[in-house]
Amino acid sequence: MNIIDTLWQYIYKYYINGIVNDASYNPVDTVTYAILLGISLFGVYKLLVKLKVEIDTRFIIAVTPYILAGSSLRVLEDSGLFSPPLMYLFITPIIYFVIFAVTISILSLAIALERNGIIKDYHFFFCGGGIAWTLVNIASLIVLGEVKHLEYAAAILVLGLLSTGAVYLVSSQLNFTLLTNKLNISILFTHLLDASSTYVGMDWLGYYEKHVVPTFFIDIAGKFTDHPALVMYPLKLLVFIPVFYMLDSQFNEDKDKKFIPLMKLVIIVLGLSPAMRNTLRIMMGV
Repeated sequence: MNIIDTLWQYIYKYYINGIVNDASYNPVDTVTYAILLGISLFGVYKLLVKLKVEIDTRFIIAVTPYILAGSSLRVLEDSGLFSPPLMYLFITPIIYFVIFAVTISILSLAIALERNGIIKDYHFFFCGGGIAWTLVNIASLIVLGEVKHLEYAAAILVLGLLSTGAVYLVSSQLNFTLLTNKLNISILFTHLLDASSTYVGMDWLGYYEKHVVPTFFIDIAGKFTDHPALVMYPLKLLVFIPVFYMLDSQFNEDKDKKFIPLMKLVIIVLGLSPAMRNTLRIMMGV
């Protein structure tokens, strides 16, 4: 076996196999994708600066439908709508590049229309494009499939709201402003919603976790409780309290502060995307 064959086997085992078979992640591809995400952040930041896009609350609201569009598109793939090789475009991590390409294209069009005086505010056009895309995806899911577990989807939402409300209430009583900040608590809600979808999916319905780190902690918790996925709630807090602290207080230079909103937007994507995918899958019984 020559070095080319060895390299190919390595690449197939740790990268291609996960995409082709939609299998669980492994430590190698997890670390690789994390590094790629970090590198991509700088590229996206430069592109948004070039487009003169300010990442504020309005922009975050406008881009949120594209996160939902990506999640619902992923569930369409889960439901078997697409066949190889087309289906590979809608499996992580490739689907993130597909969603980004569509999103940045519509954003660029919306900005061009505003600058040419055709529309007054690109945010509305941009947001509308994402909403339309999401509605088409969800309508396709309903037409092609069947809503089987609406009650579980509702339970995920209620658990996400209750856990977020509890964190906000305790933080308010302790005057812990880090988690009473509107943007921070909204971000935390997306991740507690993700935790809720994992808990309901695994402990109630027998789904399994694909990601390496959550699987590690869930396996440990399984030695002590019959509901190991509950560990996702404290795990989210243990991760994001330090993250919020660093983002909100440890960056002092202006160039660093300008980068923080993009980082928070990425954190929203990393929480809301799997949360909505899981919830839609459960709702559709996929």
